[in-house]
Amino acid sequence: MARIAGTTIPKEKRVVIALTYIYGVGPSLSKRAVKEAKIDESKRVSELTEDEEKKLREIIEKKYRTEGELRRERRDSVERLKRIDCYRGVRHKRGLPVRGQNTRTNNRTVRGNIRKVAGSGKKAPPSPK
Repeated sequence: MARIAGTTIPKEKRVVIALTYIYGVGPSLSKRAVKEAKIDESKRVSELTEDEEKKLREIIEKKYRTEGELRRERRDSVERLKRIDCYRGVRHKRGLPVRGQNTRTNNRTVRGNIRKVAGSGKKAPPSPK
C-alpha cells in the first residue's frame, strides 16, 4: 500500500494515473515526477519497488505543494479577498459566481437549486376537487 503526501494511492492503477489521486497533482505534474524518478509510465503501483516508491515520495513531497499545504494556501487566498472587501471577496461571501458568469439564469450550481420566482421550476400537480 503506497502512501504519498498523506494519500493512499490505488495499487491496481498505472503510476501516472494513481498519482493524480493526490490533491494538487494533475496529469502533467504526475508525468513530470515519474520521468524525474526514472520510472516507466506503464508500470502499475503494485509493481513498484520500495526504492522507486521512496524516490516518488521524496520528489512529490519536497518539490511540490500538495494536500494540506495547498488547501491552506487556497483558503487563505479566499479569506484575504473577503477581508479586503474586493469584488471577488464579496462574491465569495455571498455565495455567487466569482469569475464573471451570467447570474440571471444558469447559476444553480453555485446558489443551489432554489426557485425564488413563482411559476419557475416544476409545475405542481393539479389538486383534486
